[in-house]
Amino acid sequence: MGLTEWLKQYARALGFDLVGVAPVQSPPHADSFLLWLAQGYAGTMEYLERTAHLRINPAELLPDARSALVVGLNYAPAELPNTDYRIARYALGDDYHAIIREKLETLLGSLQAIEPSAQGRVCVDSAPVLERDLALLAGLGWYGKNTCLINTHRGSYFFLGVLLLTLELEYDSPAQGGCGTCRLCIDACPTGALVEPYRLDARRCISYLTIERRDSIPTEYRAAIGEWLFGCDICQEVCPFNRPRAHQPLRAQPTTEPRLQPRPLPTLTEILQMDEAEFAERFRGSAIKRTKWRGLVRNALIVAGNKRDPALRSLIERFLNHEDPVLREAAEWAIQRLTVAPTRDHPASIQS
Repeated sequence: MGLTEWLKQYARALGFDLVGVAPVQSPPHADSFLLWLAQGYAGTMEYLERTAHLRINPAELLPDARSALVVGLNYAPAELPNTDYRIARYALGDDYHAIIREKLETLLGSLQAIEPSAQGRVCVDSAPVLERDLALLAGLGWYGKNTCLINTHRGSYFFLGVLLLTLELEYDSPAQGGCGTCRLCIDACPTGALVEPYRLDARRCISYLTIERRDSIPTEYRAAIGEWLFGCDICQEVCPFNRPRAHQPLRAQPTTEPRLQPRPLPTLTEILQMDEAEFAERFRGSAIKRTKWRGLVRNALIVAGNKRDPALRSLIERFLNHEDPVLREAAEWAIQRLTVAPTRDHPASIQS
């Protein structure tokens, strides 16, 4: 057995669902990424621009890097938790960063035991790498119009991880596939974040608004957020490649990783009553902690306003005199939603 196949088999034994190898080279969508930044579509994610030179030159992350072992880890739950709000599927279990990093570090350690000269660097989302481009080159999937990486056999509910190596390995062929004339994701996005096929304006994306944005969420997008408390899966939920078929049984197949199984979640009422210490304890080891207490409560106030449930009024009113202007303003908006009759607009449409 050659070294490349050994690495792939070991990666699968560690629980990865997809494994491929790509050469370390300039990403095929480097120019598109730079244009996306120049158009301002990254919003307040300045770190993407600060590290752009590394993202389009992955060899700078590891001297003498030759190969990228790219892995995919399925995160689709068997069923969604019964909550009075919605959480993106990827955040239902434990934080994927730690899970994938642990597995890839185990793989690297075992590799170095038999190839002491091998050097490697583990990259899991937070490292400045264009993971989707490397995954495309490694054969794991192709770009969908929703900008997600789609694997023809498994859909798009999977995490990506990269192990950069100084070894010259056997490379896989780039993935082939496409969306054809389908535009379900574009039409389904309630905020119009998919401004054109393969182009996402993060500033309008519910995932960005509820996770990355730190200040007030623009009024024009709040009603469209609906009951999404953290993240959004709409553009993936409508994708045909995430719907199981008789000839494609692996699509949206539930994950077998124990740490990615849905954790117990608090109710919306409990979140609105939660202080910072409770937030830190409740979401320890969860990706939800990224939004911090202030962000989650801000989101909860918006969801409460969208639910128009009078039973939540007293909880919302507690924030009307809050010292934080972001929470105070979100509470004012939510109260207004409780007192103003719904419009005839579709509940997922953009309205103030």
